[in-house]
Amino acid sequence: MLSFEDCVGLSDLDEEEIAAIAEHEHVPEIVAAEMGCWLVHDPKGEARIEHIIEDDIEMAKTHGHPQEARHWKEVLDHFAANHHHALESEAA
Repeated sequence: MLSFEDCVGLSDLDEEEIAAIAEHEHVPEIVAAEMGCWLVHDPKGEARIEHIIEDDIEMAKTHGHPQEARHWKEVLDHFAANHHHALESEAA
């Protein structure tokens, strides 16, 4: 049986990026790990993950949670630094 940590390792995402997907999609983190794994390996999936995290930032701002918005911004910055194809996919 695979643990959550195993799934994170297989996903090519980190736990915070998976948490962003779980938050956005209202699913358990294990389901978000599977979704994220699929997205990160899809040609346009990295751009989709970037939009998911951007939505989380906006939702936090809308609900008056600036600290949470800053957290998701840090997650977005980390994602963009480690998955630069997201920006390339969106430009194409």
